[in-house]
Amino acid sequence: MLGRNRRLAGSFVLFAALSLPKVSICAARQASEVQTTAVENPPLSVDQVVSHMDERNRERASALRQFEGKRIYRMQYRGFFGSRDAEMVVGFKGSLKDKRFTIESESGSKFIIDHVFKKLLDGESEASTDKNRERTALNGDNYSFALTSFDQSSASPQYVLEVTPKTDEKFLYRGKIWVDAKDFAVTRIEAEPAKSPSMWVKKTEVNHRYEKLGDFWLPAENRTDSTIRFGGQARLWIEYKDYKITETAAPELRSSAGEGMPPDITGH
Repeated sequence: MLGRNRRLAGSFVLFAALSLPKVSICAARQASEVQTTAVENPPLSVDQVVSHMDERNRERASALRQFEGKRIYRMQYRGFFGSRDAEMVVGFKGSLKDKRFTIESESGSKFIIDHVFKKLLDGESEASTDKNRERTALNGDNYSFALTSFDQSSASPQYVLEVTPKTDEKFLYRGKIWVDAKDFAVTRIEAEPAKSPSMWVKKTEVNHRYEKLGDFWLPAENRTDSTIRFGGQARLWIEYKDYKITETAAPELRSSAGEGMPPDITGH
């Protein structure tokens, strides 16, 4: 039974790691009033959106030097292996490639804390290596993109893209992403793993949300729901809070006021 529990815990680590923190940098620009544009006629093509998004992501890597914050990990499992709950609060400092974690508190299931939460911290270090960052970057090398709509229901218009992984790399996913039309930053993800993390996991759904802090979009909340084969449900929440950006390097960001906005606004 212990061996089965450990294999199941390993699968939780994989599907939760799909949304390890990624940060998007935003170019400074003048705010402009948004008017209605038909969703079937978005201002930019999918290739243009992906190109701008990739450029912003590369700018992020050079601009965000040091930051810190806090995360609250919570997990609830109900099913074949019983009922278990756990919570862990973690502080972190560092860069995108090198974070230092400090566990501030733990409560609940020791098994979940040791075999899920702490393994997630280890998995983040693995995913942050240069090699894995290249293999999992949200770009045309790793994904195919399709533009499904131009959503103007929120305060800032969003391009909605369908993303399909080109390989079964364990940290890739398939689903939808929302891309801010001014900043070309991912603001929301609804997805599932490109590859099933375990024979024990029947279905996994990942919902990830970002919020803007200064010139950066940072992870705000992750919820991962999994249906376990032979019965059972597992839910993992990660809340990100108390961010402080302590060191940045201002890159040469080209002016793009109105870029990606409806033609009748920009005059193009």
